[in-house]
Amino acid sequence: MIRELQATTIAIGNFDGVHRGHQSIIRQARAIADAHGLACVALTFDPHPSEVLGRGAPARLTTLPSRIELLVASGAHRAIVLPFTKELASFTPEKFAHDLLHERLLARIVVVGENFRFGCNRAGNFDSLRTLGAKLGFSAMAADIAGDESGRFSSSRVRSAIAAGDIPAANTVLGRMHAVTGVVEQGDMLGRTIGFRTANLGGIVEMLPPHGVYAVWVTNLATPETTSVPGVMNIGVRPTVDGTKLRVEVHLLEGAPDLYGVPLRAYFVERLRGEVKLGGLHALKTQIEKDIVRARSVLRIT
Repeated sequence: MIRELQATTIAIGNFDGVHRGHQSIIRQARAIADAHGLACVALTFDPHPSEVLGRGAPARLTTLPSRIELLVASGAHRAIVLPFTKELASFTPEKFAHDLLHERLLARIVVVGENFRFGCNRAGNFDSLRTLGAKLGFSAMAADIAGDESGRFSSSRVRSAIAAGDIPAANTVLGRMHAVTGVVEQGDMLGRTIGFRTANLGGIVEMLPPHGVYAVWVTNLATPETTSVPGVMNIGVRPTVDGTKLRVEVHLLEGAPDLYGVPLRAYFVERLRGEVKLGGLHALKTQIEKDIVRARSVLRIT
């Protein structure tokens, strides 16, 4: 078992989405770590515990690399990803605290949400963590809960907003734009025949909003220091054309070269409309022109 080389302040959580509530926990942990001369570590798990325990994982809000990046950007010196296995799920609260927090991570201070549960059958809670810490040499602290007039910030609140197509509400809780990441795949090239070339994205693991058309910003992840470009994204089965296969395709408003095999990340700004079946390709072209005008207005570009 690899041990940390420096005593730590540890913030523990699934942290899917790294929303404003998570960011607040990390900032609090970092302030505590700095005050005590400790390393600030964000401890997260993958895959989601519910998946391993057979309850079905909730829709993913971020890829694992993005989650790590966001945790560090929020203030953690580093993020540690602990593989969640059935063996780990069988740990008693005592074993979790001793073997993982005390022995491996050299915990001196552990920061968690007030509803934190751990150990087999979620037997451990904040009070038991505090009791175990007193025996093992670390203290447990409950982070202040962050929220707004609509309630506490939570991953479930983000998912509910995305499922409803309410992108601004989701982005408010996230503190940034919800994004999906995919690799450009070969499509049927229909878009270019009507003057609107699109990049078809495959391999997306993050939660998609409902079928429809969205104003987005798009970043080419293969190009360091690249800037985002405006785009219009369509999510759906293209009922005007075939109405079968789910596609996620984005039209870049400033044009683009062939991007086959290139990883792109699209950041959602607003839903422009739902998916509709139109009366043929001419009607589709007219509607896309209207979508682009609306997207330019939403994205505030000329």
